[in-house]
Amino acid sequence: MKQLNPSVHELYALHAKKKGAIRNRLAEFAKIRNDEYFYELIYCLLTPQSSAVSAAKAVIILRENNFSTRDIDPESLLHRPEFYIRFHRTKARYLLAAKKQFPAIAERISDAEPGRKLREWLRENIDGMGWKEASHFLRNIGYRDLAILDRHILRNLYRFGVLSNIPKALTSKSYLEIEKKFLIFAGQIGISLDELDLLFWSMETGEILK
Repeated sequence: MKQLNPSVHELYALHAKKKGAIRNRLAEFAKIRNDEYFYELIYCLLTPQSSAVSAAKAVIILRENNFSTRDIDPESLLHRPEFYIRFHRTKARYLLAAKKQFPAIAERISDAEPGRKLREWLRENIDGMGWKEASHFLRNIGYRDLAILDRHILRNLYRFGVLSNIPKALTSKSYLEIEKKFLIFAGQIGISLDELDLLFWSMETGEILK
């Protein structure tokens, strides 16, 4: 058997310690109710260049104001002292557009469209959704094997030798190429891509967040 890099042994040890919590989190994603999909979409539109904690706090405020059913402009709700949403004006426009398009999104989800096909449609049709955001949303509602290539994941893929460098920007082509490498690495070490994603996140932040 090929000698494993010591860093991979470290990864195995950390996974053994956290796999229970990680699998519980993935199970929660798989059980999410349909009526929660809208706010998961909103959350993922808010996360780019803002912290996951701030995005989650913003979603709480939007829920409290019944954004999904009321005709309100979310811009002022995203500009609050208790959290920071970068580019809140632009993201407010994204949220309004996504709200208008959500019936079409829900219909595609109910049609059980394959994850990669649905991700491509989201990326092409929903303002503010790139590969990462679309993957994030679908993972959070139970889809699997879609890479969420944020800085935490890229840094660890570089650390474990999957990447020769950390790209400054990702094109469609490079995103899909790195996702393929991530899947191959996950298969080689016997830990699923989705579990590795949450494990890498916990290594960077100390938490198993969504």
